[in-house]
Amino acid sequence: MHARRRGKAGSKKPLLAPIPGWVQYKSEEIEALVAKLGKQGLPSSQIGLILRDSYGVPDVEKITGKKITQIMEEKKLASKLPEDLQNLVRQTVKIKKHMEFHKKDMASKRGLQLTQAKINRLGKYYKRAGRIAKDWKLETEVMG
Repeated sequence: MHARRRGKAGSKKPLLAPIPGWVQYKSEEIEALVAKLGKQGLPSSQIGLILRDSYGVPDVEKITGKKITQIMEEKKLASKLPEDLQNLVRQTVKIKKHMEFHKKDMASKRGLQLTQAKINRLGKYYKRAGRIAKDWKLETEVMG
């Protein structure tokens, strides 16, 4: 959003392709794998990568009819904050720690401002959607 790049190039998933015949796992087995990986503390994005690369599951949603996060929420394994918001908060903490040692690094200061703006936008969206509490606010020691 803040960079001077254009578009979103890349491959897209087929819209209504059937489940490939070479997939060995049934819906219940995939849900059990998601639960097992979720208990190890992995976020949903990493679970999807592991299922794709190690287990040969091309698309969890197409096979189970649910997204990985929905499965994790049903099994009570989902985190309180959505994963993208959590990653931005983690990035803010890293930038703040960097800024303590490099006070004149204005590029990092700008990056911090942009990251905080993203957090505020995402927070507003998730409050409207009901995914986080209406009174949620990022701690002041992190925001600066």
